[in-house]
Amino acid sequence: MRSTSDTVAAIGLAVGGALGMAGAFVASDALRETLWTIDGVGVVVAAALLTLKYQRLGNDLVAAGFLTFLAGESLLLAGNAAGLEASVPSYVGGICLWAAGLVMVSAQATFALWMRLTAFVAALLFAVSVLMILWGAREQFQQKCAAVLRPELRTNKRDFLPTSAPLPAAGYPFLVLTLIGWIWTLMKSER
Repeated sequence: MRSTSDTVAAIGLAVGGALGMAGAFVASDALRETLWTIDGVGVVVAAALLTLKYQRLGNDLVAAGFLTFLAGESLLLAGNAAGLEASVPSYVGGICLWAAGLVMVSAQATFALWMRLTAFVAALLFAVSVLMILWGAREQFQQKCAAVLRPELRTNKRDFLPTSAPLPAAGYPFLVLTLIGWIWTLMKSER
């Protein structure tokens, strides 16, 4: 019989994956923030339960990966209510920890190869997004300062947001595929 913890974790991952993707495509700020808040809670609960599961199984690296992923999701959740622009600092920290957690969970052959590959692709895309934000942040700050001092230097350069395409948006489908794989692993484990 499947454990209650596995079922709750699978539900949290499913809710997180579905509402996280849905939130990336809605135009309403309030609806996006609501979807991402529910998504975040589901993923945090799931990651906490998965941390305990893999720690009990003696797989410390996978457990630590889920704990790191939980920390990243918590940062995303904390910045969510601030809106897209104001959430960028916590978003950078959150997806950086997502990337680290995905690599840690997938470094060993605990999960099927396809899940590990989707996790690595998501981690790579999120890491590149972090670097783009960090390297672009200085340039944007300098442009904003210059625009205050010399308004003729203002640019219409679009800020990098959690919903920006192609990055970081390209990482979300790979993350959701990874979550689906984790759900599949949880649901098949006790058959």
